[in-house]
Amino acid sequence: MTAPVAPWQDHFAHQARSCEGLGSPFTARLLRLLAARMRGGAVASRIARWAPEALGPDAVALRLAGGLHALVLMQADRALAAVYPPHRAGDEALWEALAPALRAHQAHLLHWLDSAPQTNEIRRSAGLILAAQQLAVQFPGLPLRLSELGASAGLNLQFDRYALQIGGQSWGATDPVLTLTPDWDGPLPPAAPVQVAEARGVDLNPLDPGAPEDVLRLRSYLWADQPDRRARLDAALAVATPRVDRGDAAAWLAARLARPAEGQLHLVYHTIAWQYFPEATKTACLASLAEAGARATTRAPLARLAFEADGAGPGAGLTLTTWAEGREETRALGRMDFHGRWLTAV
Repeated sequence: MTAPVAPWQDHFAHQARSCEGLGSPFTARLLRLLAARMRGGAVASRIARWAPEALGPDAVALRLAGGLHALVLMQADRALAAVYPPHRAGDEALWEALAPALRAHQAHLLHWLDSAPQTNEIRRSAGLILAAQQLAVQFPGLPLRLSELGASAGLNLQFDRYALQIGGQSWGATDPVLTLTPDWDGPLPPAAPVQVAEARGVDLNPLDPGAPEDVLRLRSYLWADQPDRRARLDAALAVATPRVDRGDAAAWLAARLARPAEGQLHLVYHTIAWQYFPEATKTACLASLAEAGARATTRAPLARLAFEADGAGPGAGLTLTTWAEGREETRALGRMDFHGRWLTAV
């Protein structure tokens, strides 16, 4: 008789399918092995006790995958490093390294399970550049005041320092820190000058790009068989990033929106972060946006860009809402891959 599948095993299997779809066969294989064979010990017990309805929103599988990858990056487990990319190993060899690692590094892995993943995926800035170009056309001549919710290390707060390149055409920085080249379908972004006057973010656990332990956490959540993502992260980390405050998004946003910035367009945005916010935080953020939107004018407009999973597919939806002179307008900009590999504009 086959044993019933536990909720956490189903979650790991679902995440494995997602990793496969996002181009990481190694991480998919890792999670399937853990789902099939991880039993006993403090790490398995902690995961088994996780509330079933929270496994997905808390991204528990990715928390554990990040903790294991961190051991490899720290050179803390030579046997594990020997079966991680760029090395090749079969399932048995991989499990023979995983099983003892789960026992030997329990404290480290339990600590990694305490926090939500923070990939701060830089390619999502392609959607931010698209939105900024649209807003520059709608509200010409107004510099942007940026407020990012769930900003992590602030790497997507500096999207104005990146370039978006499609078919030989470029948008964004003329001397970019890095250039994003997603597979693009649909209309191209409009051409308009974009200027950022101020950029600030908030996160419950902001990561400091200058702190080695925080850089390790950022790198750990990049999947081991995707070195291109590591290269982009390192390029973004090489320059100073805008300030990210530690705090609750709701209180922080209310303070940021309390006084309109005359002569600036205030753009509030979040990318694959909304799912991690408590319901009370979401409700308070929406209330603050509605209240500030009612005060917005053509000289001090308000905008919100949401790049979040919406139950549809593929990828996630890009939605832009603007407020000015008592008018609220929401429009879909398209859909984008969770890691920004492609963007379908509308």
